Amino acid sequence: MNALSSADYIVFLFYFILIVGYGLWIYNRKKKENAGSNDYFLAEGSLTWWAIGASLIASNISAEQFIGMSGSGFKMGLAIATYEWMAAITLIIVAVFFIPVYLKNKIFTMPQFLNQRYNGQVAMIMAVFWILLYVLVNLTSILYLGALAISSISGLDLTLCMIFLAVFAIMITLGGMKVIGFTDVIQVFFLILGGLVTTYLALNLVADEFGGQGVLEGFSIMTDKASGHFNMIFDKDNPNYMDLPGLSVLIGGMLIINLNYWGCNQYITQRALGADLKTARGGILFASFLKLLMPIIVVLPGIAAYVLYQNGSFQAEMLQDGSVNPDRAYPVLLNLLPAGLKGLSFAALTAAIVASLAGKANSIATIFALDVYKKKINEDADEKKLVKIGKITIVVSMLIAIMVAPFLGIDKKGGFQYIQEYSGFVSPGVFAMFILGFFWKKTTSNAALFSMIGGFLLSVAFKFLPAVADLSFLYPWGFAVPNSNGIYEIPFIDRMGFVFVICVIGMYIISVRENSRKANENALEVDTSMFRVSPSFLVGSLVVISLTAALYTLFW
Repeated sequence: MNALSSADYIVFLFYFILIVGYGLWIYNRKKKENAGSNDYFLAEGSLTWWAIGASLIASNISAEQFIGMSGSGFKMGLAIATYEWMAAITLIIVAVFFIPVYLKNKIFTMPQFLNQRYNGQVAMIMAVFWILLYVLVNLTSILYLGALAISSISGLDLTLCMIFLAVFAIMITLGGMKVIGFTDVIQVFFLILGGLVTTYLALNLVADEFGGQGVLEGFSIMTDKASGHFNMIFDKDNPNYMDLPGLSVLIGGMLIINLNYWGCNQYITQRALGADLKTARGGILFASFLKLLMPIIVVLPGIAAYVLYQNGSFQAEMLQDGSVNPDRAYPVLLNLLPAGLKGLSFAALTAAIVASLAGKANSIATIFALDVYKKKINEDADEKKLVKIGKITIVVSMLIAIMVAPFLGIDKKGGFQYIQEYSGFVSPGVFAMFILGFFWKKTTSNAALFSMIGGFLLSVAFKFLPAVADLSFLYPWGFAVPNSNGIYEIPFIDRMGFVFVICVIGMYIISVRENSRKANENALEVDTSMFRVSPSFLVGSLVVISLTAALYTLFW
């Protein structure tokens, strides 16, 4: 039944009042301090390690994970968890090598880094690009996919769900990063608790369906009935190889996806940029531990739905336009929850969506206020004016997202995998520009422009290359596989790897030709002592790495 009961609404109302009430309390406390723009946008010096870690996860997990990743679990199994488990390793790399560079050089936004390291032209191009990307792609997709999911569970009108999510997110975002960071702690609590309830139900359903009892037996039945869904590494003959091409999910393009997302993304790094190094690293390590848990919440329910579907359940519910739509798996399971628990899981899904919307909107406001308005529109703007502009930007960007989202056909393009592939058109070039800017002092501004623009054009070229060239010669190495029409295509994760390598080579050649004997005058302050870690961080990192290795060994 696609509706919420009175008990569900009571549970959800408790969650809503708790979040809004706590957010208002923090906002009123902060308001008395008369804080400036850095406190508003970055919560400078205010967030604890556990708030930073929780906020990272709350901002990262949204409708595309709950709905899209569960759908991928239904379609291809546990292998999709590589995005989560490799992120755990990536977060440690970011904490050790990226965050110290940002903090040492007092970098608070990604365009600021590009301006400081290269020049204003590179920074402004990327600032405008990031704002457009965040508003017209990320904000709209989170809002629309989230509203679709909530509408399918509650039975409420889609437009009404979009407006509710937007208003809820605005209420949190207008309080600034400090309000977002601390309310995200509660959001993550609901997200994990509600997600675990859904997983518990799904595993119990599998056990009941096959005459077993309990979640452990349900998991055992799943591994038996869908053994192919518990392989982390695909071979070339697997129909899902195009999405997750073999070892590339460990040592290839997947690293670029994760390092770019977690290390070069305003939306994510903003949580740590207002803290000191020890606090930032502690928060990122905490997020790393939480990432190891995420597949239990967002992937296992999809696999459970697949096992139940194969046994004859959900035959009608999983269909859309006459064919199976994997992205329906999670909403179908939620609709089976009893009253009260459905409200809890509904709150968890809402928490994931609202936290992501709030984080994204805050990043849009930060980039626009500090890197566009302050630099090009009103150079004399004071702290109070910048905060006001940031708040206006939040409201305007959310209104734009509400208006344009229904016309983008987001629900027709697939869930999690689509988002990953098309964000990959820009990731290789941007990451190459950042990584060389960090660690090679001779990298020049023209090299950065080549990587930024050329990386995108190369990604497009590789996407359409199969239409004009026979790539079957790459098949023995696993770098091209035939599609349904027999045409050999390069998996998008491998495309990203190729483009990244070309961008790095091109940047090297351009930089050497322009400046062969002296370091770039805009080089950042970097020394090896910045990368030393505390004993506690080292121990925590080794635990995360060991757990990740054990998971891959178990489900290889």
